[in-house]
Amino acid sequence: MILTITLNPAVDISYKLDNLLLDTVNRVEDVSKTAGGKGLNVARVLQQLGEDVAASGFLGGSLGDFIRTQLAVIGIQDFFVPIDGETRNCIAVIHEGKQTEILETGPVISVGEAALFLDKFTEYAEQVEIVTLSGSLPKGLPTDFYVELVKICNQYDTQVLLDANGALLTAQVASEHKPYLIKPNEEELADLLGQTSLDETQIMEALESALFADIPWVVVTLGADGAIVKNNKTLYRAKAPKIKAINPVGSGDSVIAGFAAGIARGLEDAALIKYGLSIGVLNALEEKTGHINAEKVEWAVEQMLVDRIERG
Repeated sequence: MILTITLNPAVDISYKLDNLLLDTVNRVEDVSKTAGGKGLNVARVLQQLGEDVAASGFLGGSLGDFIRTQLAVIGIQDFFVPIDGETRNCIAVIHEGKQTEILETGPVISVGEAALFLDKFTEYAEQVEIVTLSGSLPKGLPTDFYVELVKICNQYDTQVLLDANGALLTAQVASEHKPYLIKPNEEELADLLGQTSLDETQIMEALESALFADIPWVVVTLGADGAIVKNNKTLYRAKAPKIKAINPVGSGDSVIAGFAAGIARGLEDAALIKYGLSIGVLNALEEKTGHINAEKVEWAVEQMLVDRIERG
């Protein structure tokens, strides 16, 4: 089983308007409400790939109940921990070719709720083969909370795939408790290194540095340009097929899902890279975030080019 973690989930609400009028009433007919959060996107894609998947994190109030119902409908096992606070809304208003977002910060997690989650997570980490950690932390949790989760997983040899940025990624890389895979994009890697941008040579030099020596897989995604990937001491360059993207939002989450599924299926090296990145491509071809057409997986994998980088 694969367990996905979304510590600060939301109900994602999308309003589509021809025009957004300020300081007056806007009436909208095109509305969608979905269980949102990076880890839930990962879970949805894994379910679409036919994997046995569960989702966990914190849920509270009527919005938390909505998310639980959504998970039950699509067959994702519910390992969420209840809290007293109310799960948040995240609103996107799509208008005139633009997207205006209103994001609630979410509930504050109490010391007792955090302790309960760690107890439950320890049970889960012993049961599952792979854990994915995605996204931001809710208020009340320390910056090193992911570090604690990785430490627990490592005690049970449970592989962890981490998709985080900023202080969360910095804390994890600096820790002695290493995940199996991290997936920074170019901007996130540059931020980690204290740079504003990185060229391809600088990315490769960074991946060969001692900073990432104890992390088996580092996947640096480059958007439409593919990725540069480190597997232990070997570097690979991946080139994605040229596509007309419909909605690239959630493609990073889909890459995490692809790597998780590929690892669960025993794929290694170039085959795993092709599979993992292909799932991100398939997400970009769909209108809904965190959705793929599983019938196109073989096509996408065949189109993905992966070459080993030879450096002197």
